[in-house]
Amino acid sequence: MQDNNEDLERLQLLDIVFTRGVNALSRIELERLHDLIEKKDYSHDKKAQKSKAKLLKKIGNAIYDHDVKYGNSFKMS
Repeated sequence: MQDNNEDLERLQLLDIVFTRGVNALSRIELERLHDLIEKKDYSHDKKAQKSKAKLLKKIGNAIYDHDVKYGNSFKMS
């Protein structure tokens, strides 16, 4: 049951990313999507695995950009 909910959530977030772009998500949503995609195993499909890596990189960049724009609570001074 938990896997179905996570798959549905992952698909909903991916739909937002593909229609409106990665910047349409909040930082919390970006982190959640990153976690959900990391969990998903695409090792059986080389092309999907490559797309997964590219998307994770985009999400990571969007999280960094969000931190730069709005400040990062994890910064160490």
